Amino acid sequence: MSAMTAGGALPESRGPRREGSRLAWLDALRGLAALAVVFDHGSTLVVTSTHSFLYQWFNFGQYGVFVFFLVSGYIIPASLERKGSVRGFWVSRGFRLYPLYALAIIAAAAAYMLGYGTLRGAQHHPFQSAAADLLMLPNVLGGPNVPNVTWTLSYEMVFYLLLAALFTVRAHRASGGYALACGIVVVAIGGILPMGALNGGIGPLGPRFVPVIADALILAGIGLAVCGRAVRAGSWLATVVGLLLLTINQDNYPLPWSGYTILAFMFTGTLIYRAESGQVTRWKAAVIAVVVLAMTVGGGLWHGAQHPDLGTSGPQWQWQWMTSLVGAALTFGVGLLLRERRVPRILAWLGMISYSVYLLHPLVLDAFRDVPALHHASKGLVVQLPLAAALITVIITGSAVTYYLVEKPMQRLGHKIAKRWDRPQTRCGSGSVAASGDGEAAGTMAVGAQAARSASISKTVAGGSGGSP
Repeated sequence: MSAMTAGGALPESRGPRREGSRLAWLDALRGLAALAVVFDHGSTLVVTSTHSFLYQWFNFGQYGVFVFFLVSGYIIPASLERKGSVRGFWVSRGFRLYPLYALAIIAAAAAYMLGYGTLRGAQHHPFQSAAADLLMLPNVLGGPNVPNVTWTLSYEMVFYLLLAALFTVRAHRASGGYALACGIVVVAIGGILPMGALNGGIGPLGPRFVPVIADALILAGIGLAVCGRAVRAGSWLATVVGLLLLTINQDNYPLPWSGYTILAFMFTGTLIYRAESGQVTRWKAAVIAVVVLAMTVGGGLWHGAQHPDLGTSGPQWQWQWMTSLVGAALTFGVGLLLRERRVPRILAWLGMISYSVYLLHPLVLDAFRDVPALHHASKGLVVQLPLAAALITVIITGSAVTYYLVEKPMQRLGHKIAKRWDRPQTRCGSGSVAASGDGEAAGTMAVGAQAARSASISKTVAGGSGGSP
């Protein structure tokens, strides 16, 4: 399984100065996960012998994205509850994710036109692909993932939708129950969930129309929630559409049970956050986390053995599935145990730029692949190691540039707009936010105040992204 995520989408950071804070360990995890994803893709071009050896047992990309999903699950609810507002959450999410996401797609298109990249078939169906990409849902709307890592953002987006909807009915705190429910789905029906059920349909349920209809419904739902017209109804409309797509319309990748495995991991991350903030006992959270891990690992192995046509019945895939999920859980657990320790500045900084690293590294690798003099160079380590070092240098340098020039300014702008939008007198169209038909303004203020009292950790959280990264 190639990565991302996470997603990702990846939580925001306030810079290396956070190295002494309670959340610096999350930066470190994101930095390590980003390196794992880069290694996953880069090792297919350089240090190929190392890739072949290690991947007999362990898939670094799969491991990296599940670390990202755990981190997102931990941090995104803190961001929502700190804001205490669905509209503020969506405004900040949009400014956090979309500017770099749009830049990555534009850069991929430019590279393709210059002969140094690929659009993975999007050029043959531009309208359908654009509709699938519009809401960062390409992997559940039948669109190609451009860049290839954007598949994880589809699952991040569905999680955002679901979390926001639960928040509007004050049901967002039952994270352990949701994690268990997703784990049960993996075990009970994960192997029979359809893949791409709508991609082969006809008429309104065909691949030409489904992305447009889904976009319209989800945008209408988010619009109602943001404008305060019908916060609950709008949030649930968008959520039902997103969850339906994840359940029956994954684009033949990753696997039928992967969508609910991802949600189970994200809600497990949320459960751990709630245990850390005193909303759930740590023993209860630990037991649920272990049970969910067992269900997702065991369910995947069981269904994989029943579906040899998916390439999941062999020992290599079985080892990769087990070690990736368990490895991600152990990595998160170790980070949690060491959260009070000082985090190396370089890891904190790498975590800060990890969203850029995640989205942009495939573009660098695609360009490398299309330069024959480099791609067909000697496969000996004497040549491969310097090439690998050069690629990492280019990726990190470019990611730092896009972070400081694109991500950081847009994050600041998003925070300012979100704060201004949530003032009681702010209006959306002709309707007052404070006079929302669902009473969100008053209700979310109470929930936000309670979250601030019971989860002070969220005060230092500026938000999260990807997978995903």
